[in-house]
Amino acid sequence: MRALEASLSEVLDSPGAVGAVVVDAVSGLGHHAVGEHRPLGTGAELAELVALVGEGLGAAGVVGELESLVVTTTRHHQVVQLVPRRGDPLLLATVLDRTRTNLALAIRQSADLAKGLLT
Repeated sequence: MRALEASLSEVLDSPGAVGAVVVDAVSGLGHHAVGEHRPLGTGAELAELVALVGEGLGAAGVVGELESLVVTTTRHHQVVQLVPRRGDPLLLATVLDRTRTNLALAIRQSADLAKGLLT
């Protein structure tokens, strides 16, 4: 668990990052959180949102798996990355202050962190 804690702490080093959480993508069970992550909702709500978007894309005929999701509000960007693993995948979700964040860079950093989260 210490490695997960250290990895999530790296998220807060990114410009504009204010919080992050790792949750089980199926059950919504939270594994670890840092900073201000309340704008993401509960782990169950986050997992439900990702499942709903994935199902909608499948119904629309999109080929391939959902990899990431970006939600933008007037104050925040929320970037959600799927972290594949044996068993249920995890979700790495970050909250970014919209005025202090380069969204493209934040998405890239989040994807890189998600790839190394379980190593």
